[in-house]
Amino acid sequence: MADPTKSPPLTRSSVIDAHALIKKYIHLTPVLTNAFLNDLASNPQSAEALADTPWAGQKPANPKIRLWFKCENFQKVGAFKARGAFHALTRLMAEEGWEENGGRERGVVTHSSGNHAQALSLAAKTMGLPAHIVMPTISTPSKIVATKGYGANVIFSGSTSVEREAVVAEVVNDTGARLVPPYDHPDIMLGQGTLGIELQQQVGDMIKAQGGKNGKGLDAIITPCGGGGMLSGTALSCEGTGILVFGAEPEFEGADDCKRGLKTGTRIESVKTLTIADGLRTPVGAYPWTVIHDRKLVKAVYSVTEEQIVKALRLVLERVKIVVEPSSVVGLATALFNEEFRGMVGREAGESGWDLGVVVSGGNVSVEALGRLLEAKEEGKEKVGS
Repeated sequence: MADPTKSPPLTRSSVIDAHALIKKYIHLTPVLTNAFLNDLASNPQSAEALADTPWAGQKPANPKIRLWFKCENFQKVGAFKARGAFHALTRLMAEEGWEENGGRERGVVTHSSGNHAQALSLAAKTMGLPAHIVMPTISTPSKIVATKGYGANVIFSGSTSVEREAVVAEVVNDTGARLVPPYDHPDIMLGQGTLGIELQQQVGDMIKAQGGKNGKGLDAIITPCGGGGMLSGTALSCEGTGILVFGAEPEFEGADDCKRGLKTGTRIESVKTLTIADGLRTPVGAYPWTVIHDRKLVKAVYSVTEEQIVKALRLVLERVKIVVEPSSVVGLATALFNEEFRGMVGREAGESGWDLGVVVSGGNVSVEALGRLLEAKEEGKEKVGS
């Protein structure tokens, strides 16, 4: 990988520079709003909805929330990962001596079962480099086909991180390819943070066009959190703006490692979960942790249940009319169903309410998987993987 000590500083200005570097390679994804979901977010949950939760019997929160959806499901490869891949690869190619030392012929390598695999494959194809992608044999067939479709050399491995990394080491030894990690690198974080820069500008312009809040833009942004590259990058994009940043995770089988780590002050380095939000099954990386925890640029992280994720997924499909993957809706599920978050917004925002940016991180899910998810019993006794 590129030497992380030679990466730009982890600051908002570096995120802006990253955006200038990659904007010719990525889509300016749209920001959507939805009156029905605004109303749902801005009214108390029913006693029935809270019956089996820690807030049963309590007065439900009644925040005022205006939702602004940053739709990265319309990004190249169908996910925000394209941003980090293009930035990391552009930075790697600018490294002194890279071309002279055969970097173009040797290419790049990574291990990924999904969106990063496709993103790096597309970035490498665009730059004219070979890409070697180590994918677990259990990867979703459609993601394998898509990765190969971008011209990558796909090598299969076992599903554990140890097995994947062993195959990556073999590829590096055989080809000299440079590793581009999925999230745990400053260049990746800065690239992912470019969505935050866009979202701030887009919402500010939209609110101004509506004549609201004297031109004031977002109050807060909530993003999904897996490895933490997007969450930390978004936090960097908001540094010094007054915009608060929150993370959202599934709680199933300990997938809420970032939330738990923040409570203890120690990063959790291993996660084993089969949450339906399959893009969020990884622990937070060491570099993202320095932004999320050490620098305290993320206000808090909240978690939601599998049933709440499915409810939010259905709402987005039926009301916003866009196709998204389960990982994409954990932020919305938090805003709609997590009483701790909703109560906090009610106290912090008061009668004026909040304009909340919600990052919809991707849309790489098959029709068959969506069908299984939406047919699953909402009481949580039936698990359907994606």
